[in-house]
Amino acid sequence: MKLRFHPEAVLELREAIFYYEHRQIGLGKQLNQEIKSTVELIKAHSQAWIIIGNNIRRTLVRRFPYGVLYTVEKDEIHILAIMHLNREPNYWKDRS
Repeated sequence: MKLRFHPEAVLELREAIFYYEHRQIGLGKQLNQEIKSTVELIKAHSQAWIIIGNNIRRTLVRRFPYGVLYTVEKDEIHILAIMHLNREPNYWKDRS
């Protein structure tokens, strides 16, 4: 299955990695690895997580307070957001 990231999701990921890396060297790299692992799980089991609205699913990232929001469209997974779970919960809703 193909994978596509919304441009703002890419930016969110980069900002999160930068933030954690500056808090502790290596922590940003660990977050990146956890996000990659989460995305691989989504690719393998795209229908496994709960639909939170409008065919959008959310899975949680291990060890970090982030969720990955995505849709499944035919043969493509579209990552809409790499969302910090303790911030504005609906900021991503206008993405498609």
